[in-house]
Amino acid sequence: MIGQRRFYITSPIYYVNDSPHIGHAYTTLACDVLARFKRLDGFDVKFLTGTDEHGQKVEKSARAAGMDPQSFTDKVSQNFRDLARAMNYSNDDFIRTTEPRHIAACQALWRELKARGQIYLGDYQGWYSVRDEAFWGEGELISGSDGKRTAPTGAPVEWVKEPSYFFPLSKWQDRLLKFYDENPDFIGPASRRNEVISFVRGGLEDLSVSRTSFKWGVPVPDDPAHIMYVWLDALTNYITAVGYPDTSGEYARYWPADLHMVGKDILRFHAVYWPAFLMAAGLAPPKRVFAHGWWTNEGNKISKSLGNVIEPNALIARYGLDPVRYFLLREVPFGNDGDFSHKAMVGRLNGELANELGNLAQRTLAQVNKNCDAKVPARGEFSDEDRMLVEGAGSLLARLRETFDRQQFHEGLEAVWVVVRSANAYIDRQAPWGLRKTDPARMATVLYALAETVRHVAILLQPIMPDSMARLLDQLAVAPALRDFAALFKPLEAGTPLPAPQGIFPRFVEAREGAA
Repeated sequence: MIGQRRFYITSPIYYVNDSPHIGHAYTTLACDVLARFKRLDGFDVKFLTGTDEHGQKVEKSARAAGMDPQSFTDKVSQNFRDLARAMNYSNDDFIRTTEPRHIAACQALWRELKARGQIYLGDYQGWYSVRDEAFWGEGELISGSDGKRTAPTGAPVEWVKEPSYFFPLSKWQDRLLKFYDENPDFIGPASRRNEVISFVRGGLEDLSVSRTSFKWGVPVPDDPAHIMYVWLDALTNYITAVGYPDTSGEYARYWPADLHMVGKDILRFHAVYWPAFLMAAGLAPPKRVFAHGWWTNEGNKISKSLGNVIEPNALIARYGLDPVRYFLLREVPFGNDGDFSHKAMVGRLNGELANELGNLAQRTLAQVNKNCDAKVPARGEFSDEDRMLVEGAGSLLARLRETFDRQQFHEGLEAVWVVVRSANAYIDRQAPWGLRKTDPARMATVLYALAETVRHVAILLQPIMPDSMARLLDQLAVAPALRDFAALFKPLEAGTPLPAPQGIFPRFVEAREGAA
């Protein structure tokens, strides 16, 4: 559509040396919610996720599994596709860095950088972490009680000396700082922005961008003894997916990306290296990079060694998909670290979903079914209280646009729940069940105001809980063509037949041991 607003959002591409866990699910969920939200708001959206399949770590993992690297990555990458289906993500593309299109894009970017004098050959020696796929400076290492030094992440490091091509990152320090200054929203949240600026101000060293000590990677053009540093390879996926090196078509349509969503552990690569690579190649940097926090499990750091990894499919099987999606974006301010606990999950499910939203919908629709001939009631003149409720629901779209554009999902959801709670208080005060005999016209108006409020809430919560809200909108007889945000301003039509109401969010009850 000519003039249609566009929105390109990416998750990180996930490293295939392990199985998907809650961290992977969380990052991509946030992208999915934004992609769905923007589509409903009339945007032309491209949503990308995928897997990062090169590097020494993958080569070692494949060897440990007794497989060749390609077969190993084929198998593990499929696990991430399966996660996308299980979590009901709406990604438009799934990229793998072993695809021919990506290898071609990486080599094209390399040639462009080299042609512009942004790559030179030298020798590298320094501390390298296979687990992080990163080089660390002497001053960044941490000394343990056993005398061994590790990366700041806790990963082991080894001294590496080999021929290497370099990117002159040191020359980009001032230009990066100028870019951050001119684009204050480039990095979010603010605390992460401050960290990145402090890091860059501390001085940048030229970056090794090739390796010769292993072979599982993208070959350097015209020098097959070298493969590309995995981060130059991996970051390029964001432009591969829009057709680079062809800068017409999808590239012209979607680039620069509106948002790269990442975990805080890989912010430096996205907010320092990536814009420097792009600007050095004469390409536009992305508009925004947002780094979220990490989850703990019942107050403990999540790790395989502790045996407390949170597996997304297990959560879905226990609580249901939409409650899990809701909890992950509701429980903590997005950008902060958060703790997963069974108690908190059940509290959100039973308190907010079952008791508040589910109960509001059920009470409203049951009253309509029983007292209004199972049809949308005909409203009379709104009182100030009726108007306040419906207008409160009508104001939510603007609030959600503002909070979601800042990736503050919890703020947007709290605004929705203010309306949900107001509606529950309203139905208690108005008591439409008692108005049936004393003032049936007033009863119809109250139930109409409630039904309209539920319709607004259901349409706006579709990005978070698509399946549950689809069922709720079915019960309001809202046609599929009237479920986008433009349709928020097309109220329910009196006399529309409604199906019998069905509960949307059953309460969670822990199964008792020994129960059949």
